[in-house]
Amino acid sequence: MNYHKVVFQPGDVLVEVVEGNTIKEAMNDAGLEFDFLCGGRGTCGKCRVRISEGLGAPVTREQELIQAKELDEGIRLACMTIVRNDLTVELPNQKKLQHHILIESVEGALEIEPQLNKVFVEVEKPSRETQSSDWRRLKESLVKQGYEDSKLESSVSILRQMPDAIRGANNHITAVMYNSRVVGIELEDTTKTMLGMAFDIGTTTIVGYLLDLYSGKELSVVSTLNPQTAFGADVISRLTFASHEENGLIKLQSTVIEAINKLIVEAVQKASVFRNQIYGVSIAANTCMHHIFLGINPQSIAVAPYVPALSEPLVLDASELKISINQAGKVFMLPNIAGFVGADTVAVLLATELDQSEDIKLVIDIGTNGEIALGSREKMVACSAAAGPAFEGAQISSGMRGAVGAIDHVYYRDKLDYSVIGGGKPLGICGSALLDTVAGLVELGIVNKRGKFLAYEQLTNPVARRFKENLIQHEGQGAFLIAEASITGHGRPIMITQSDIRELQMAKGAMAAGVRVLIETYGIQVQDIKEVLLAGAFGNYLNPHSACVIGLIPLELEGKIKMIGNAAGTGAKLALLSSSKFRRSKDIAEHVKFVELGSYPRFNSIFGECTYFNIQ
Repeated sequence: MNYHKVVFQPGDVLVEVVEGNTIKEAMNDAGLEFDFLCGGRGTCGKCRVRISEGLGAPVTREQELIQAKELDEGIRLACMTIVRNDLTVELPNQKKLQHHILIESVEGALEIEPQLNKVFVEVEKPSRETQSSDWRRLKESLVKQGYEDSKLESSVSILRQMPDAIRGANNHITAVMYNSRVVGIELEDTTKTMLGMAFDIGTTTIVGYLLDLYSGKELSVVSTLNPQTAFGADVISRLTFASHEENGLIKLQSTVIEAINKLIVEAVQKASVFRNQIYGVSIAANTCMHHIFLGINPQSIAVAPYVPALSEPLVLDASELKISINQAGKVFMLPNIAGFVGADTVAVLLATELDQSEDIKLVIDIGTNGEIALGSREKMVACSAAAGPAFEGAQISSGMRGAVGAIDHVYYRDKLDYSVIGGGKPLGICGSALLDTVAGLVELGIVNKRGKFLAYEQLTNPVARRFKENLIQHEGQGAFLIAEASITGHGRPIMITQSDIRELQMAKGAMAAGVRVLIETYGIQVQDIKEVLLAGAFGNYLNPHSACVIGLIPLELEGKIKMIGNAAGTGAKLALLSSSKFRRSKDIAEHVKFVELGSYPRFNSIFGECTYFNIQ
């Protein structure tokens, strides 16, 4: 077996790689974070690196996706380039890989009911007269604090610690309690501090909130790109990796656990506290991420009838999952609804209190796998729409995630204008800019309702003629130029092609069809919906008008749209701070009626209609 040295710049990161592996695999071995939008399948052409030493001939796929001039300059795709000799690989500027992750959330008043409690007690000293055991005397001291003797219990590991702890603290100890179970024993009085972390584990990003479990105060917020993106950008690719790759599930689970532990360290450092002061962790995640986090094979989600292995809420020992917090710590897993409507949706519904609303509301979390819920306290229905990766920037010619360098909004003024995340030269467009651009093209009549570019001579709107210079040809079809090559950060033009519009039509068609099916299932009209709540990163950065113009959201609802931030994160926080909220999450999951779109009568025709644009 031959090995070759691969050096990654900047940073002089050296790794020895088995001959035949890809640069992508070398990056994984080196522990380098890199965004593979298509999961390394060679379809998006976005994982571009420059090979400065050891350059070989490009493969066919690279010749198809990369311009000849760039190939000559050593530009290659990390997922396609095979290591056959020693290489020096230059990665893009790391600052340009920083992702714009949504951490803000909308919250209301909350009565704190911690999942765990601390009780400081003085254990009566033993005597020759009573001969009571250490455990009996500890129980008696807890009974004095209101606990019921017959319900008190513990574990072997706690009983092993107990004799030394009681005597070492001169009979004054703090019992860490979960319900009536002693899960930890600490010397002296440690009741002043009890912290927890709530996590929203998304397919693309992970956000963690460090909380004071007594006051509910948020002490710090941390976030990261989900490192599982190295194994696949979307749920389906990770399902495939977990089920078919050797040790695939183990790799995915260990990757996310490692990311969680790094975020915990970052969070406590920001708040100037200690990791062993964290006693509870709550997890909201889609069903696939939920299963992978637990190390449960998610294969059943990928095949009909798409059922999860587990839907109930769970309370687990943090140590069992190798979550590095206090040894008494617990992990609270919110329940799933269905195979593709998971605990993150339950968290959103908990945060929005849809189950207690007098009015009918529509809740939408737009993404690769979009979740939609409709209802009130009377009833709730939900579905999952396979929107695909267009909103995340994959399969879009100039697309990228919402990272530094991405154009996030486009404006049709006297001339075309746009804003760039982080400022500076643009590198591509993210989903919100894609919506803005296409919505403008629709309103100006530059594309018709079927999404086809019209020739300049066919334009009837005089305002559309202002953008003559932006109307170009790409691969024999119409396209719309956003930024010329001379002003971009990589020297390539940024544009919207005919193929890009088709991708958007498919994505928005899936979401719109899901909304229409839920409205029909519920038995109401569009105008009966009192409010539209947009959750998640994409929903909070898009322009509602653009979303309605292209038909992603019914046009009649434009004035009823409200952004609610990272509602899944809010729900995870509520479940950690309030035991009653955590119990309510179970009721929500059980009472939501899941609608399988693929089985819905007329779905194909509804979807076809929803791919059209709203032309007034």
